[in-house]
Amino acid sequence: MQPTPRIRTATAAARNLALACLAACLAACAFSTFAFADEEHGEYASARDYGSQKQVGVYGMTPISASDVAEGTYSVEARTSSSFFAFEDVQLEVRDGKMHARFTMTSGSYTLVYPGSAEDAAAAPYDDYIEIDPDGDVFEMDVPALNQPFECAAYSKRKNMWYDRQVLIEASSLPEGALPYEVPDYDFVEDAIKAYGKPIPGTPEAIEAEKQKEAQREQAMADPAAANAAADGPDGVPIDLEDGTYSIEVNMTGGSGRASVSSPTWLVVRDGKAYARLLWSSSYYDYMVVEDTTYYNETTDGGNSTFTIPITTMDEPMGVIADTTAMGDPVEIEYQLTFYQDTVGSASQVPQEAAISVLKLSLAVIIVGGIANYLVKRHRKRAQGTKVTRR
Repeated sequence: MQPTPRIRTATAAARNLALACLAACLAACAFSTFAFADEEHGEYASARDYGSQKQVGVYGMTPISASDVAEGTYSVEARTSSSFFAFEDVQLEVRDGKMHARFTMTSGSYTLVYPGSAEDAAAAPYDDYIEIDPDGDVFEMDVPALNQPFECAAYSKRKNMWYDRQVLIEASSLPEGALPYEVPDYDFVEDAIKAYGKPIPGTPEAIEAEKQKEAQREQAMADPAAANAAADGPDGVPIDLEDGTYSIEVNMTGGSGRASVSSPTWLVVRDGKAYARLLWSSSYYDYMVVEDTTYYNETTDGGNSTFTIPITTMDEPMGVIADTTAMGDPVEIEYQLTFYQDTVGSASQVPQEAAISVLKLSLAVIIVGGIANYLVKRHRKRAQGTKVTRR
């Protein structure tokens, strides 16, 4: 039995209505995705709006997931990237393979948080924000892992903008038995690295230090003496001499003993502080390090390496590092330099200066001797000419 025209018309109308409803639903979904970005909280901080930021996490710290932690609720400690965004209490709940934390803040400076960057928070709808309960300044958030920083943008009540913040929950603060293994003492590791005196690899400080070194290397290639003078290193020890160039005796120990520096060497006084211009017995030294500051070889004509470095102490050993390429691959060697203040004299006492003086004197003697010889010969020639004329 074939459907009547009336039934076919009703069926088509129902189909069109269903399609219209589906299109309306899709449009509503799209509208809800883009139209509900919260304009009231649409500002986020630029680089100039930030104060000092702290590094969150320690070099070598290994993330710990929920599967490694026994189920339960624990009072734990958390680090943050800003002293303005800190917690007086953190309760970590581990349940069904997930971690969730309840954070109690130390102040009421923020009204909202967002699990992501400040820029993403500014573009997100209000429903994605996590409200901070003003009664106790408390909020709750999922924790992806312990011992791993996670983003937590915070909205400032006073500044009316989002700030990037990082949070790290320390696994070492869990009670005994919460983990099936011992967690390394990362604070000890961090203290050891800091005591070593160099930025922790991978941190913003290390990255910035490497950028500065690269800029210094580029400048050193163009003008090593200027680069050394501009290096942001330690000051030379104060010395009671007028600015200028003098001589000073230096003794070097360390290394294999095959290399040496010339002594006396140049003592350069700038702004009442002492610097040494060292001449090595080799041309293979390409840089020296004094208290983590690099100084580059100032010799550009292939001669023996020279460096101008600060004298950080007088009459006692001063540790330095010198890099040599004499064995092919670069090798950093530790040396100790001792500068003797009671040996300070004129620059002419430096062997190279004395050699220059001797060379100048020899040249002067040659020139004077040549002139005298020329005058004597001319006088003799004139005398002979006079005798011939008289005859």
